[in-house]
Amino acid sequence: MVTAMLGALLGCGNPTIFGTRETPSAPTSAPQASGTADTVVETRYEQAIARVLPSIVQITTGGNVGSGVVLDTAGNVVTNAHVVGKATQFEVTLATGGKPRRGRLVAAFPAGDLAVIRVENVEGLRPARFGDSSRVRVGQMVLAMGNPLGLVGSVTEGIISALGRTITEPQGPNSPGATIGDAIQTSAAINPGNSGGALVNLTGEVIGIPTLAAVDPALGGSPAPGIGFAIPSNVATDIANQIVKTGKVTNTRRAALGVGVRTVIGPDGEPIGVGVVRVDPKSGSAKAGIKPGDLIVSVNGTATPTTVILSEVLAGLKPGEQAKVEVVHTDGTEAILNVTLGQLPGT
Repeated sequence: MVTAMLGALLGCGNPTIFGTRETPSAPTSAPQASGTADTVVETRYEQAIARVLPSIVQITTGGNVGSGVVLDTAGNVVTNAHVVGKATQFEVTLATGGKPRRGRLVAAFPAGDLAVIRVENVEGLRPARFGDSSRVRVGQMVLAMGNPLGLVGSVTEGIISALGRTITEPQGPNSPGATIGDAIQTSAAINPGNSGGALVNLTGEVIGIPTLAAVDPALGGSPAPGIGFAIPSNVATDIANQIVKTGKVTNTRRAALGVGVRTVIGPDGEPIGVGVVRVDPKSGSAKAGIKPGDLIVSVNGTATPTTVILSEVLAGLKPGEQAKVEVVHTDGTEAILNVTLGQLPGT
């Protein structure tokens, strides 16, 4: 975990080299200043936790446990789609304690790994304050709040390590393998059960929804220490508010080619491109001349040997943009086609 050190090395010179009795006062005053700064940061941690933790809930379905963040006084809670899985009914417990409450699914958006559930008993629910994730900066101190490993109301700390990451989740029984663009990378520890919780700045604003921890193959697939990812709050609230208002996602704001695809494996067992299985006749791909059987090998000059990589490339583009799509037709001819990107369908 990366932690902040404020002035820990200030004034560490050896007093004997100054040749006067007064010089020891310099290193003595530095720790006092450091202690004051540490106390200020500690107080900000405590205030942020006190403000946000009452807005965190534990979501339980079957044997699965995850987290959620209270959106409003109507009982709507935003979480990850992989937390709800295929369930429609849940037990919801406040991170601050109390009896479990009943919750039901409003709608899920698996492609973005987001969902909204609604808690029946709204008594004591405190909506979180969501910040503007476009203003997040690398190096900011942050807190991750949730229920890792079922430990209700746990808090870890770290910094914003990087911005603008594109990540693809592994597929599983409850996970469609969503590709998330513009993800926030953090050193705050994220463990199973943290998913759907809150990544919080020191003013007590939710700036992200913790979703995924990187895994280290050298550790047998265990979580890599200090590398976690969160969906930006601006994305989460946009999708969640659409679900609350209409019961579905009407505008994903994500680019799509309008084709059904699969990864094609070459004779050497390695992926060689993305095979087109079907084409939406109204899509930009159809208008550009892409047909079933074609092989997509790159987009805007970036090789796309697998469907995962193609999804990651598209996650960095916008609907309405033009993309240069390199294809190999069924007759073996190659072409670079200008495709006007459509919009990824919602729910």
